[in-house]
Amino acid sequence: MPAFPSLESTDIKAVVAYLRTLQGMKRTAALPGDPDRGRMVFFGKAGCSNCHMVAGQGGFIGSDLSGYAQSHEVEQIRSAIVTPAGTTRQVRLATVTTHDGNKYVGRVRNEDNFSLQLQSLDGTFHFITKSDIEKVEYESEALMPSDYGSTLNRSELNDVVSYLMKAAGPSGSSSLKQEEWEQ
Repeated sequence: MPAFPSLESTDIKAVVAYLRTLQGMKRTAALPGDPDRGRMVFFGKAGCSNCHMVAGQGGFIGSDLSGYAQSHEVEQIRSAIVTPAGTTRQVRLATVTTHDGNKYVGRVRNEDNFSLQLQSLDGTFHFITKSDIEKVEYESEALMPSDYGSTLNRSELNDVVSYLMKAAGPSGSSSLKQEEWEQ
């Protein structure tokens, strides 16, 4: 975008004010829980950080959740924790056996007609040509635990959601009010 040196200061302020109106009227709501307690649950009891990263801390097998709340509403975040969608191969562990008997276990990161790229749980990437693969077996269970609805109480879930919202910054807040969340 080119600079506008001919615009007066008041004109620049008017343009900025107009652009801000285009952002919408989404109000910032109170967090549903305590983000500091949520951080402790994320990195402790729930073990989310074993797979997921937030702000450069945590695991790498799962998605980086640093900005997750910027594009998801409170209820979507909570639902993703309680009932994860783990139906695709990408979120399941795979065991790749090569013709020479080597076995590699990890998450398939990419696959094309000629190769498969697998990241093992220790972070190592394995680039395997399809002609070297004897078989690929996917685990029946998704990597994301499906029991957070029973292992975490409502307060802990609210705290984790709040932690993710806070980590995403001000644009990660939701228009859902505190009393609506607690219902």
